[in-house]
Amino acid sequence: MALTYVNIASTTVGTATNAVTFSSIPSTYTDLAVRWSARCDNEQNRIRLTFNGSSATTYSETGMNGDGTAPSYTRTSNATYISLWFGMNNSAYTANTFSNGELYIPSYTVSQNKPSWTFMTQETSATQSLLQMGANLWRNTSAISSMTFTTNANNFVVGSTFYLYGIKNS
Repeated sequence: MALTYVNIASTTVGTATNAVTFSSIPSTYTDLAVRWSARCDNEQNRIRLTFNGSSATTYSETGMNGDGTAPSYTRTSNATYISLWFGMNNSAYTANTFSNGELYIPSYTVSQNKPSWTFMTQETSATQSLLQMGANLWRNTSAISSMTFTTNANNFVVGSTFYLYGIKNS
């Protein structure tokens, strides 16, 4: 059975901002995906994600990072957001380059906890890039009706883009 991606919403940052929100997400799809190309204006460059405006301690993630030399990982439980800890390209990295990532959320309307995964690439210099993957969990049985991406310091720069897709069986 083929899957069909439908663009629900998109945002291109026109003025530097700390947050990008997708609200009023329809419940007519089986899964959700978000793809982004983003850059931050500060070296403190993590993306934080919350669902339905919840800042309860119900988020967890496990992340892996590889740069071709020394792999690393992180594990967080009982957090108030999912930290897409991998970060984004920023003012310390190659000029005008953006990190690219994808978030996939299966069964976002089902009355169960919400697992998701992330995959992201980041160029840290003209000679190095990173590959990052994460497994995430929101321990809440509510359908996801909104999601907010924020930076942990400063802003997403002009030109950063976010696309929300609904996925359904064709």
